[in-house]
Amino acid sequence: MTFRQFIELLKPRIALMIALTAITGYVAVAEKIDGKSLALLTLAMVLGSAASAVFNHVWDRDIDRLMRRTSNRPMATGAGTPAVGFGIAAVLMIAGIGVATTAFNWVVALHLFLGGFVYVAVYTVWLKRRTWANIIIGGAAGSFAVLAGAAAVNQTEWMLPLVLALVLFLWTPSHFWALAILLTEDYRQAGVPMLPVVVGEQRTAYWILANSVALVASSLLPWAMGLLGTIYGITAVVMGLGLLAFNVKLVKTPSRYWAGWNFAASMPYLLILFIGVFLDKHW
Repeated sequence: MTFRQFIELLKPRIALMIALTAITGYVAVAEKIDGKSLALLTLAMVLGSAASAVFNHVWDRDIDRLMRRTSNRPMATGAGTPAVGFGIAAVLMIAGIGVATTAFNWVVALHLFLGGFVYVAVYTVWLKRRTWANIIIGGAAGSFAVLAGAAAVNQTEWMLPLVLALVLFLWTPSHFWALAILLTEDYRQAGVPMLPVVVGEQRTAYWILANSVALVASSLLPWAMGLLGTIYGITAVVMGLGLLAFNVKLVKTPSRYWAGWNFAASMPYLLILFIGVFLDKHW
C-alpha cells in the first residue's frame, strides 16, 4: 500500500469535517479559546474519525468494487488486507480515545467512541445494506462530535451543544441524499438501498426539501431560545433560505445537475453556520 493509498484509507475530508464539528461544540460553550486544547481536540477527533473510515473501507470493500466512485479504493483493489485494515482501525481508535481521555476527560472519550460506534456498527454494518433509512440514523454519528467538543470545556452546559447536535443530525440526510441522486446507478449496481434507488429522484427531492425545512427550523432554535445572538440568527436565516432555494429547484427539476448544486451548497451551509456560532460567541 502506498502512502497516498494509506491517506485515502483515512478519508481525511470527513476527518476534517468531524474535527470542525467538535471545534464548534468547543467554541459554543468556551469562555475563551485555548489553542493547545483545540489542537489536542482536533487530534483526538481526527484519529477517531480515521479509525471509523478505515473500518468502513474494509467492510464495504465488496460493494466498493462495484461502484465507479469507489472502485479504486485501497481495500477494494486489494492493496491492503482486511486484517491489516482492522489492525489500523483499532490502533487509531485506541489512540484517539487515549488522547481524549488524557487531554480532557472520559466524557469526551465516550462521545468519540459513540460516534465511531454509530458510524461503524449501526450505519455501515447494520443499516447501510438493509434500509433506505440508513443515513437518517447513521447521521447521528457526526452529532457526537459536537458533544465531544463541548465536553472538552464544560460537562454541565448541554443545551446549546444538544441543539447544535440536532442541527448536524438533520443536515446529514439532505447532504447525503443529494449525493445519492448523483450516484443512483452506482448504488443500484451494488444493491445498496439508498433513497433514490428505492423511491426515485423526484420523491427523493421532496424528502430532501422536507428534511431541510426541519433542518433550517432547528438551526433557528439557538437564536429563538436566546442561546446565541443576532450574528448567528442572521447567518442561520440567510444560509437556510439559500439552501431551501436549491432544494426547491431540485423539486421542480429533479436532475443530476440540481442534485449536484444541492450537494455542493450543503457544505458551505454547514461551514458558515459553524462560523456564525464562533463569531456570535467570540467576536
